[in-house]
Amino acid sequence: MKIMIANLGLLGALMLSNPLVLAASKTITWRGCGISKKAFMKEAAKKYEELYGIKIDLQGGGATKGIRTVKADLADMGGSCRHTFPQAFEKLESGLVQTVVAWDIIVPVAHPDNPLDSITTDQIKNIITGNIHKWEQLKPGLKGSINLHARRGEISGVGWSLREMFFDKKESDLSNNTAKIDISKKAKIQKSTGPVEKFTEKDPLAFGISGISSARKRKLKILKINGHQASIENVLAGKIPTFRPLYVVTKGPPKGEVAKFINWLLADEGQALIESQGTISVRQGAKAGLGKLYKYWGDTKLVLNFGSL
Repeated sequence: MKIMIANLGLLGALMLSNPLVLAASKTITWRGCGISKKAFMKEAAKKYEELYGIKIDLQGGGATKGIRTVKADLADMGGSCRHTFPQAFEKLESGLVQTVVAWDIIVPVAHPDNPLDSITTDQIKNIITGNIHKWEQLKPGLKGSINLHARRGEISGVGWSLREMFFDKKESDLSNNTAKIDISKKAKIQKSTGPVEKFTEKDPLAFGISGISSARKRKLKILKINGHQASIENVLAGKIPTFRPLYVVTKGPPKGEVAKFINWLLADEGQALIESQGTISVRQGAKAGLGKLYKYWGDTKLVLNFGSL
């Protein structure tokens, strides 16, 4: 027994003196946006650990979770597909900064066998509010009721983007309690965007709203918007206005290992990885001028790399 304890002690000493083991023991926690997680964060975390031995512990749950767990010191960094609301929720979301690491596009999605190819922004609004509730209202000859799957929560990433882009809601509406929209009473409310996508994959009559960065990785039909396919080319041409930034949120400017990871994600290797997953990178967005075209910034002073977008 004494020999075993001695050997274990020697092994522990060797492990503690090995810089590779030390590095491997470090973990960065990331919480938040399920779209970012599915789009590129899983692959980025895996690659970063392979390169530097730093584990990134990923947990989804939505943009609000990403923002507020960082504020509460329960995560090192958060993933978010909406900007913070420091005025409306001072105690929960103030004192945070954001770094844009990629771009996403809000898209309408349907079952892959759905014969409908395109939908207008007005039709999307009317489906959400229940004014359009049958597929034949969109295209003659189609049958069945529209099974709307909607994301729970008015300040979720997709939920807020929907309100902001289609219903002209602003942060001040949150403070004034006027951000609510009348979602169809027949809507099937899901706790996050992941279930919206999963149910839409399985239900031939389903309709949902998601981010293209994750939706493209599932067996979903991404409908054209006003006749235009969601693409960076069409975003640049002003044909697809529903694009938005994907952020990493930190409590003050990032430091230490978190800063190293974000810098890597914004460098050529990280950006190439994001592009390889079919997501629009910051460098692609900069060439397209997306930072200037985007209409829905919150406080740009809180976006650390705003000047380079």
